[in-house]
Amino acid sequence: MSSDSENEGETGGLFQDPTDYYPPTPPPTTESYTMKNGKSITLHLVGHSSLEAHHLWNGSRIVSEYFEEHPDEVRNRTVFELGAAAGLPSIVAAILGAKKVVVTDYPDPELITTMWKNIRGCEMLVPDDDGEEMNIVADGHIWGANPEPLFAHLPAAGSDGKKPAGFDVLILADLLFRHSEHKNMVKSIETSLRRHPDSKAFVVFCSYRPWLQHKDLAFFNVAREKGFIVEKFLERKTERPLFENDPGDEEIRKTVTGWVIRWPKE
Repeated sequence: MSSDSENEGETGGLFQDPTDYYPPTPPPTTESYTMKNGKSITLHLVGHSSLEAHHLWNGSRIVSEYFEEHPDEVRNRTVFELGAAAGLPSIVAAILGAKKVVVTDYPDPELITTMWKNIRGCEMLVPDDDGEEMNIVADGHIWGANPEPLFAHLPAAGSDGKKPAGFDVLILADLLFRHSEHKNMVKSIETSLRRHPDSKAFVVFCSYRPWLQHKDLAFFNVAREKGFIVEKFLERKTERPLFENDPGDEEIRKTVTGWVIRWPKE
């Protein structure tokens, strides 16, 4: 009988996994979005992410279309996107003339690098008047965390050089399926949305799991409990569901709704 050491030499070790035991990580992919001016934006996506950042979600496309139809929602305004993945709505907002856009996702190096790749690869994004920087930056942010480091990206609000303590516009596109994070998302809105009646958080989503739609919508109860005004402003159906073979009511899986969260006027 051969010794254990001899067996290891022949078989690669008793506890060594076969070479094909783990499936390979999917390679990065690209998606495209065509603006109403006919120009296309190429978006790079990570090959796989436990945070689901490897999809270009329907909510991102629909809110981007909405901004194109209503450019004054973002033009000359400061914008902050949470859980952005490829960052499409942020890139569109920057193209439409936002004063400054801060596009964020979980502070994973691959995600941040991918967002920067999409920014730098977009020919419609140009440096500002002094030629030094664009009106959009990518950064990491954990929902519910202190947003003050993100305020540092904003231009000074007055002659004293003081940075604004909040953004005019927030974007949350297809995040509500993370039910356990609803309180943290609302906290991010509460701490980063400029306290002004004209400030808006755009929450656009599709219930990809129709049987859990009530849990998706529970997000807005959390926002109302914090004193926010919640108003539905959009409902659109896509031609087909994002995940065509998924179970559940197909009409719900094709429907994207948009909601605005804002501070009360008083």
